[in-house]
Amino acid sequence: MKKCLFVVAAIVSMSLTRAADQPRPERPAPYKAVIGRYAIYSGDLDEQQAPTRSDRKLSLIIDGQPAKDIFDSMSPDDKTTCGGEGARSRTKGNTWCSYQPKRGYQCYLGLDLRTGKSIAGGMC
Repeated sequence: MKKCLFVVAAIVSMSLTRAADQPRPERPAPYKAVIGRYAIYSGDLDEQQAPTRSDRKLSLIIDGQPAKDIFDSMSPDDKTTCGGEGARSRTKGNTWCSYQPKRGYQCYLGLDLRTGKSIAGGMC
């Protein structure tokens, strides 16, 4: 009986070791690095104040390729845009992305840090 248990334990151990040696498949939606900036503030987005104990909001701006990836996932373009010729924008809920030939792609997201609710993170 002891011999049988030893053999079973050895087989399980070898199987686990072999499984650990196998490369893990890539995540179907892997996390990627983000280039951006953020501000924690109180008050309104267009008149930001220093954050207070009872009012803290996050405005996050994502730039470059990550912003382009988000922009490309949000079609169609908005009917009206901000910026000069060639500017484009896309909006879904409180997420707003824009493309301007001179600045490239940017996406704006916002979060009320006290309630956890999505808010506008940028404006025209």
